[in-house]
Amino acid sequence: MHSIHEAASSGLPVTRRLALLGTSAFALAPYGGLRAAPRRGGTLTIALSSEPTALVSATTVVTPALSVSGKVTEGLLQYDYDLNPLPELATEWSISPDGLRYIFKLRPGVKWHDGKDFTSADVAFSLLLLKQVHPRGRSTFANLTEVLTPDPLTAELRLAKPAPYLIKALVGAESPILPKHIYEGTDPASNPNNAAPIGTGPFLFKEWVRGSHVIYERNPNYRDAPKPYLDQLIIRFIPDPAARSAAFETGQVDLGYRTPVGLADVERLRRHPDLRFEEKGNSYSFNVTKLEFNLDNEYFRHLKVRQAVAHAVDRAQIARIAFFGNTVPCASPIAPGLRAFHDPAPSPYAHDLAKAEKLLDEAGFPRGANRIRFRVPLDFNPVLDEARRLSDILRANLGRIGIAVDIRAQDTGSFVKRVYADRDFAFTTNWLSNLFDPTVGVQRTYWSKNFIRGVPFSNCTHYSNPEVDRLLEGAAVENDATRRAEMFREFQRIVAVEVPDINLCSPTYLTIYNKRAHGHSLTANGVEANLAEAYVDA
Repeated sequence: MHSIHEAASSGLPVTRRLALLGTSAFALAPYGGLRAAPRRGGTLTIALSSEPTALVSATTVVTPALSVSGKVTEGLLQYDYDLNPLPELATEWSISPDGLRYIFKLRPGVKWHDGKDFTSADVAFSLLLLKQVHPRGRSTFANLTEVLTPDPLTAELRLAKPAPYLIKALVGAESPILPKHIYEGTDPASNPNNAAPIGTGPFLFKEWVRGSHVIYERNPNYRDAPKPYLDQLIIRFIPDPAARSAAFETGQVDLGYRTPVGLADVERLRRHPDLRFEEKGNSYSFNVTKLEFNLDNEYFRHLKVRQAVAHAVDRAQIARIAFFGNTVPCASPIAPGLRAFHDPAPSPYAHDLAKAEKLLDEAGFPRGANRIRFRVPLDFNPVLDEARRLSDILRANLGRIGIAVDIRAQDTGSFVKRVYADRDFAFTTNWLSNLFDPTVGVQRTYWSKNFIRGVPFSNCTHYSNPEVDRLLEGAAVENDATRRAEMFREFQRIVAVEVPDINLCSPTYLTIYNKRAHGHSLTANGVEANLAEAYVDA
């Protein structure tokens, strides 16, 4: 076995040294130097665009649940901005050279909020449960065969095959460690703990007023005294983007992430004397916005039609108008933020309307008497505030080459049913998280074995290429980082040519906060973290 960190001059692994140093080791870095000691007391208010369906992210991966879960229910690890692991419930960890054994040494003296001891039995129970019921955990922990617990503070994971991404998957919001004594023998999806959670985290659940807010209070027995510094944490649900902007302007909310206001308001809010903007703390979940084809559709099953659409799409215009510049044009399914894997090569189909027209003629779809070649509906995922504006631009782009587009709006549930269950669509605008690794976040939309009707955010295009499957499956178990990166680059080259979808851009997410709020964007998942370090000025 070997530690994933080299030993430092102190003789301790870097992981242990960070655990001992606590805040000072990494919490000051985002602020460029020393700052005043955190103030004890006060309330921090966070704005969310929608209400979570649960307060524990054990059986759901929707963003609102991820936003709140980690405040109470922690993970084994947290991560710096470059996704290097840091201690949370685990203080030390090691991985065998063959990638088949992970050993975690757990933090002693940790209590669940109901007074029970936290032990390795909770870790074993949680990870094996996530493998069964978590939407991404089913693949993240697919190679996990057993978790041994030789003592209360040691958990040893045994894998059937390597999973090189696993060490990055253990943050609280993504892989929550649950109280075994509360979940064992129950249906995890309907367990009452999901709505009134007990965890190990810095905050205690107080109330959830449906349609309004969640309140958490300071855990006086938290393992890392004197944290947390806040007396109270309030999560407010504000569906209307204009109302969220107003709440920031008037000081009703202190903090929001993943650009929590309408993009049209960003530049105006930048001029507000009390508001600040931060890009750090958003690197655990890079996204790519895309146009996905139904490859069973009578038109888009033709490669030349898809190539024509790719030539017609204007990424620069989309970035400038649909997203007000708060995005990076991206032709790859792997976001630029995942630098080790992203292929920066431009699309093989540069913006060229003449080539698009020629391809459509060759595909057998000439312009008719009304100058229209064919008409198709475009369904958009309504979760993003900018979804309709993006669809309007795409309609205009395709109208120039004779493809008439009818935009079809619906709520999120109807969208998911239409696209993933009924498959009653021609193409759709969507945005999918790459997360912390392409095997977890990208493979699901291109792997032929993940074409599963009714499963949201899977392979809705019905794309199937044996070579792509081989590359994705190989990368999922490849321990050599160089070989793994090349597999992903070859995968990107193939799908760029075959265009089962058209990747458009990667959003630049902003955390917006009142200048009175501090200590909230210190790790890769920023506001989704436990916020033990957060505090507010008087």
